[in-house]
Amino acid sequence: MTTTSTGHLVSSSDVNGTEVYGSDGSNIGTIDHLMIDKQSGKIAYAVMSFGGFLGIGEDHHPVPWGKLHYDTAKNGFVTDLTESEVTGAPERPDTWYADRDWERRAHDHYQVPHYWY
Repeated sequence: MTTTSTGHLVSSSDVNGTEVYGSDGSNIGTIDHLMIDKQSGKIAYAVMSFGGFLGIGEDHHPVPWGKLHYDTAKNGFVTDLTESEVTGAPERPDTWYADRDWERRAHDHYQVPHYWY
């Protein structure tokens, strides 16, 4: 993540394209874009591009923000995601971003707290 910001804030444009690493240190994808909750202002999801590193081909999957942790040594995000977690995630309707029931199932699947509480 190349950033021109200083301090504890970062521009969303600097997060797009940031590498994501598995807990074993392997590169598993990049952040394509973020989904931000309009009411709370919290980042809800990182829509990640998986380019075959997990064996699922180039595809985009929304991953709850709580699954990612920034690692300054890697200049990227680290996650404990597994291929089976991503491929076994609840099927996304076209309007997943407006479907609270899907969001509940997704957060429960990834075992992270719901961001809207």
